[in-house]
Amino acid sequence: MKSNQRLSDLKVLSDDQLGDEVLKLKKEQFNLRFQRATGQLENTSRVKVVRRDIARAKTIAAQKRDAASK
Repeated sequence: MKSNQRLSDLKVLSDDQLGDEVLKLKKEQFNLRFQRATGQLENTSRVKVVRRDIARAKTIAAQKRDAASK
């Protein structure tokens, strides 16, 4: 259920806001990878969630670009 809520939140963002969201998520992904490498990562499932959120945001941005070009 949470992913559906996250998806609807992403759909209402503008292109610039989606880009900012992707950048924020990529920074978080980097920090999580760094924590995993140093053995400090406690919530390992967060890595998978962030990766999927990045994909969702990129997909929505691509869909919006396609719709705008038509």
